[in-house]
Amino acid sequence: MCYTGLFKRIIPFVLTFAVGLFIASFFVSIAFPGERWRNSRRVNRFHEMQQLRIENDELREKLRQLRTDNEELRRSAGALDSDLVIPEAVPPVDFEEHHPPPPPPRRPKNPRFE
Repeated sequence: MCYTGLFKRIIPFVLTFAVGLFIASFFVSIAFPGERWRNSRRVNRFHEMQQLRIENDELREKLRQLRTDNEELRRSAGALDSDLVIPEAVPPVDFEEHHPPPPPPRRPKNPRFE
């Protein structure tokens, strides 16, 4: 007696679940991934790590090269500054007398919002 209500709920669920798995099997493999899947994932991760290491090494080398270039440019700029002095390189600047800013506007007699 009591089991009819239980069957009315379980049977449609099982049938719907089976139909859903059947339809999903057309698009996705439902089987548990095997050893081949784990090995390919492991190999992909290894290649990704190798690629990141190579990229990091290249970036470190580029950074080292840029730092040495920067130091070399600083040294050459310092040598140029001590050898080359141009007396009229920057024109004189005339300073004008500064005036105080204008006073703020007056407060309106009738504010719009209160």
